[in-house]
Amino acid sequence: MSLPRILIIAVAAITTVGAVLADLVIPDLAAQHAYNPAWPPHAKFHDAQYMVMTVLLGLTGLALALRSGRNTLLHAAAILATPWLGMIGALLFPGTATYDPEFADRTVFVLGLHGQVFMAIVLLLALLVATAATLRMPVDSTTR
Repeated sequence: MSLPRILIIAVAAITTVGAVLADLVIPDLAAQHAYNPAWPPHAKFHDAQYMVMTVLLGLTGLALALRSGRNTLLHAAAILATPWLGMIGALLFPGTATYDPEFADRTVFVLGLHGQVFMAIVLLLALLVATAATLRMPVDSTTR
């Protein structure tokens, strides 16, 4: 299996389970999201919508990454980039923040970036490397 395919499959796996683990399953993180009593029902609806969307995008990207062919690999990378680009793009909207003030002391920062933003950048870089490597390979060499 080629390195680009392995990278894309890894990003697909993280995309599929990441939001559900962080927003619903891991207690300390879920308390800041789905189980945050300060969040009104509409905010929780959008969190649930995001979780379902990332699972669907992750599974779609995984299905494509497991198929042979250069184009399916490139399509998988594009689909998997969507939620991570959306996370970074959300910061451009007025009044948004990566964490709520009451959780400032429990928020993880990596190299000065919120943990989620850092992870998004790392995964986007992995997809960029996989895409560049895929584009450099001969078309018939990406079958597996």
